[in-house]
Amino acid sequence: MKKLTDVIREAEEKKVAIGHFNIGNLEQLKAVARAARRLDVPVIIGVSEGERAYFGVHHVKDLIASYNAEHAQGNSRLFLNADHTHSLDLIKEATRAGFDEVLFDAGVLPLEKNIALTREAVKAAKALVPGVLVEGELGNIGSGSEIRTELPKGAAVRPEDFTKPEDAARFVKETGVDLLAPAVGNIHGMFAGRANPRLDIERIRAIREAAGVPLVLHGGSGIRDEDFTAAIAAGISIIHISTELRVAWRKGLEDSLDEHTGEVAPYKVLPEVIEVIERVVEQRLRLFSRL
Repeated sequence: MKKLTDVIREAEEKKVAIGHFNIGNLEQLKAVARAARRLDVPVIIGVSEGERAYFGVHHVKDLIASYNAEHAQGNSRLFLNADHTHSLDLIKEATRAGFDEVLFDAGVLPLEKNIALTREAVKAAKALVPGVLVEGELGNIGSGSEIRTELPKGAAVRPEDFTKPEDAARFVKETGVDLLAPAVGNIHGMFAGRANPRLDIERIRAIREAAGVPLVLHGGSGIRDEDFTAAIAAGISIIHISTELRVAWRKGLEDSLDEHTGEVAPYKVLPEVIEVIERVVEQRLRLFSRL
């Protein structure tokens, strides 16, 4: 059985990226799993602190395990990430529960403080489960998977504010993280009616070379297809998508409720919602995997 580190290494060799999709309910999980199985590609399921609080840490871990036991075949395995975790206790909780990856997010803090806290998180997680992958974040890309009318306050949107290659090299060396999420023009959330800011592709290339570990692109919703393709070629190995799935869930639910007026059985309303989300996931996976 392949581990997440094996899948990431294969993605780097093939010059493709692994899709990482945040879920907040069973319908989103079903949609992601179906698309991954159809295309025969691995995916990472992400659950933030809020999403884990809603699901339950052990419940979501059990759901992923049951899906893999029943449906995983070929390359279409689901991996689980504790996304955007800000406390040591919650890093330990997810690690003990058996998550494949944990992200300790201190990206908004000054470099020295970020390094100190992330180093502690890596040490704590690896002491519990040596094989768990630990991701760190370097740079402020805002927070919240939502539809935006303006850029998130404090986010790095100017080249001079993006993650610097020399800082990335130091961060990785001093913390011991397995994966790095930089700020390269990406932001959390997406704009209505227009694309998100452009990515700095050359900065991605320089950071990957300096850091020496796989890079993760957060805030993938709303990014142009051509930027995704160029970012993968420059060294991005994992791409996060969340807001697009939330938008698809809401639109699918509203349309289905309008069509099934008066229906009160969830299993008669929600299949159409899953199909809407699934189409979004499949489109992204085809792009990331060059299918």
